[in-house]
Amino acid sequence: MATNQQKYDFDYIIIGSGFGGSVAALRLSEKDYKVLVIEKGKWFSSKDFAKTNWNLKRWLWIPLVKFHGIFKITFYRHVGILSGVGVGGGSLVYANTLPIPKKIFFKTGSWSHLADWENELREFYELSKKMMGVTINPRLENGDKALKDLAKEIGKEDQFEPTDVAVFFGEPEKTVCDPYFNGEGPERSGCTFCGACMIGCRHNAKNTLDKNYLYLAQKKGAVIQAESEVYNIIPLENKDGVNGYEVEWKRSTKFFKSKGKFRSKGIVFAGGVLGTIPLLLKLKDTTLPNLSDRIGFNVRTNSESLMGVVSPKKETVFSDGIAIGSILHTDEHSHLEPVRYPSGSGFWRIQISPLVIGSNVFIRLVKAVWEIFQHPFRYFKFYFVWDWAKKTQILLYMRTISGTLRFTNGWFRMKTTLGDGALPTAFMPEANKLAKKYAEIVNGTPGALLSEIILGIPTTAHILGGATMGKDISEGVIDKDNRVFGYQNLYVCDGSMISANPGVNPSLTILALSERTMSKIENSK
Repeated sequence: MATNQQKYDFDYIIIGSGFGGSVAALRLSEKDYKVLVIEKGKWFSSKDFAKTNWNLKRWLWIPLVKFHGIFKITFYRHVGILSGVGVGGGSLVYANTLPIPKKIFFKTGSWSHLADWENELREFYELSKKMMGVTINPRLENGDKALKDLAKEIGKEDQFEPTDVAVFFGEPEKTVCDPYFNGEGPERSGCTFCGACMIGCRHNAKNTLDKNYLYLAQKKGAVIQAESEVYNIIPLENKDGVNGYEVEWKRSTKFFKSKGKFRSKGIVFAGGVLGTIPLLLKLKDTTLPNLSDRIGFNVRTNSESLMGVVSPKKETVFSDGIAIGSILHTDEHSHLEPVRYPSGSGFWRIQISPLVIGSNVFIRLVKAVWEIFQHPFRYFKFYFVWDWAKKTQILLYMRTISGTLRFTNGWFRMKTTLGDGALPTAFMPEANKLAKKYAEIVNGTPGALLSEIILGIPTTAHILGGATMGKDISEGVIDKDNRVFGYQNLYVCDGSMISANPGVNPSLTILALSERTMSKIENSK
């Protein structure tokens, strides 16, 4: 793709700097394209991250009140969504785990008939793991050891294992030259096992995208423009985009928003489900009417359940270690992981409730109050334990069984409607049973998110789909090479392209699919 410098500001504009956008930035820059990455969030150095998640201004993303942190919480009718914001996207806040999904993932969903995905992606999974510095967690902590005890109790001891994680373990706090890219990457420091992975690593040990893909892309000439949000895309000359696009953007962190325009031959949508899907829905109704009618369909979670076990015993410490250090495969469809925050990070205390199940909010609240009434001393310690993060083990239960939602345009933002399959739910008896067994092992009390008890909806950190693959425009939004149907030189490389339920953290799959997509784009001429 030759570039007319008088016509185009960039060869490619990438909207978003998460797992897909970062891959696109590096690989297109290596192919000698002129690349711009537009990111809604801010740049963060290690010292910029919050020390605890009580520092809401540095941790949460709520621009309306001038909170410009790395973590966003969004509630819709059928699901609550946790997501990342900032240069590096979800890598800033995720729990470092980079697993390959089970075989069923590659053989289900709207993409299953398009390719032999397990073989097709094998080399790209390995490449992605190398780029992210994936290694096995070397240290099991109290929460991990309790999970191992649970595995033994339920006869699944052989299904317990340490996690594959993107962390530089090295020597704690010792700074060394780049250990991954023959000296081409930044200096790094060894992990301190402080548990702060998900509020931002202040020790330069977490392998976030700004330390690999984006860092190397900048060295190749890529430009990263932070605190900016794309709000419109207009085809130039021909309506199918063959002659490129004008991209309109505005500042995302200012009340009085400055605006600007760039022209580009191609565009990569990489803003995640909450960035890409609302933009595509808007463009479908305005400047890009030939987009597929399937935008917003097949949105899915990993069928998660988030629970917490509070153990106020003096000797109990759950906050040491990395965010997720181990995993237990409870059956062919499901697994359980212990998740931790650092000592002092007790924000989620205000969202905790007794672990109950009921068909409506009235029944659930009555059950929760009755549980507290029956065990007042236990729940006094449950709510008023001194260091909540230190004494609480969060449990994440995920499964591959699918149910979908649909995103559509609403008055002020997207809204959800029901899709195919079972409705995503926060109330899974098998998850509750495991949480209660875990609580017995650690002498603790299990709890659930209050928002789930009141709203009756699940909370997910892995929202996927909405721009899924299909054989043609009637079946999907993109083809098997991530090219957008209806227009030239448009790609989707983020969680919205995921076309089945991986049942595990999807980050490695987003990386692998994006690597595959970029491998099919020819070098600049």
